Amino acid sequence: MQKLHVASFCSVSIMTFVVNGTRPVCTAQYGAVMRRLPSLSGVEAFVAVARTGSVKAAADELSLSSPALSRRIQSLERFVGRPLFTRGHQSMRPNADGNRLMILVGPALDQLSDAIESLASAQNDLMRLRLGVLPLFAAQKLIPRLAALREAHPTLHLDIDTAPHAASRLGDGIDAAIILARDIDPALYARRLDRNMVFAIAARHYRSGPGAITRPEQLKDLTVLLHRDMPDTFEEWRKAVGMEGIEPAAIDHYDSGQLMLDAAAQGLGVAFMHEAHLDDARDERLAPLFDIEVVSPYSYWFVCRPRALEARPVKLFHDWLVGAMKP
Repeated sequence: MQKLHVASFCSVSIMTFVVNGTRPVCTAQYGAVMRRLPSLSGVEAFVAVARTGSVKAAADELSLSSPALSRRIQSLERFVGRPLFTRGHQSMRPNADGNRLMILVGPALDQLSDAIESLASAQNDLMRLRLGVLPLFAAQKLIPRLAALREAHPTLHLDIDTAPHAASRLGDGIDAAIILARDIDPALYARRLDRNMVFAIAARHYRSGPGAITRPEQLKDLTVLLHRDMPDTFEEWRKAVGMEGIEPAAIDHYDSGQLMLDAAAQGLGVAFMHEAHLDDARDERLAPLFDIEVVSPYSYWFVCRPRALEARPVKLFHDWLVGAMKP
């Protein structure tokens, strides 16, 4: 006789079934103890906030308003009878109880997500990978190569997610991600995809003629454009050229690489981005300033949780991507 434990995620109770031959009999009718569990939506909200450290970021991931997500967290805290977070002005960090709960339920929630995804994919013999990727990398590097991926692996399909904080959402709606980073969480599997140079990129008319920008000192009269995922590019560039004292007229931040390139092309400032960003843009309006090469502290990385690499869709995509990104 075999016992099968089945959790009801709507009524949040657990019942034990006794499998006798092919007919399951619920032991609840014989007086088995019913164990209550918190709402799955509350657990999902807890894990999202614990991973991102922010109610707003977690709410964006789950397509909820911040107040709605906060109510789910509060409901879970009432259920367990204690607070799970240390709350700051604009952040929430798990306290000791929250960290302990995260260690226990985080992997379980990942396994549940994997199981449901596996069942859904098995119905039509398709493999599906949920991939987090920055929009500029997707447009310049990934989309132009997807026909080759489809030819190599016809049953592998991608759900592409360009929302921010992809690394923090691994296992929680995302199987793998391509991120732009300086440092990688050592708990993740990571494979570097490129190495690059930092270029000062501006409208082509700044290269020559009246108002030409020919010396780094002239940046003091211009606006510098920086990507939020690459905040140190200008700092590293001016250190490398030995002009740490240069202060631009202003620094504007963008969360879109393509918008940065468009802004630079319109003469709105000098974008400090990668050489590959400029080359792949193939935009005649843009040109690099100065003949200076500075190694970037940032690279594109393929990242996933170590156990995720055991999943066939993740492994197939990883191996294909590494090969496709070779020079």
